[in-house]
Amino acid sequence: MTRLLVVDDHAIVRSGIRRLLSERPDIEVLEAASGEEAMSAVLDGPVHLIVLDLNLPGLGGLELLRRLVRAVPKVPILIFSQHAEAIYATKALEAGAQGFVSKNAMPEEFLEAVDAVLGGGIAVEKSIQRDMAIRDVVEDAYLKPLTERDIEILRLLAAGNSLSEIAAKLGIAYKTVANTLSRIKEKLGAGQTSDLVRIAIGRGLTDLS
Repeated sequence: MTRLLVVDDHAIVRSGIRRLLSERPDIEVLEAASGEEAMSAVLDGPVHLIVLDLNLPGLGGLELLRRLVRAVPKVPILIFSQHAEAIYATKALEAGAQGFVSKNAMPEEFLEAVDAVLGGGIAVEKSIQRDMAIRDVVEDAYLKPLTERDIEILRLLAAGNSLSEIAAKLGIAYKTVANTLSRIKEKLGAGQTSDLVRIAIGRGLTDLS
């Protein structure tokens, strides 16, 4: 029996995935509504696949993905996101995810991604694959100097979080956030924090979900 853990803070999403997989008697669906619940579930195990929303209360985003990868490195993770921008898929795959499907995808494509990731493959929604290819060629030489942590802090900043709120959400020191923002300004040639917010919004670095 394959145990699939759905991590999403919206009950209707978890219920929808459960219904979608109801005709698969070989799959048992488990649920978690937060990062903390997800960590507890994978450590209680066994879990064979994690379907992960990146916008969760408390511990969320790429930091949760990284922690799950460290905690259960052999368990594949399929990101199921509201966003379909190539940059999110790229960063998620770089952080250790094996797949990325947006919530706009057709049910058949989601199921294909589940099977592909369970089989040890990489699965990315076709439209996002195309955008990733385009992005690799033309889009973000501008953002290329940024690390995964830079992107995470920048998108939290763009979502209206203060430096102290960012520090709390990522579990790092306030000084670390401030120093990272200073380095981001240097990398992007930005003068003020407000400039970073405009850059982040303009480049589509809104909140991950």
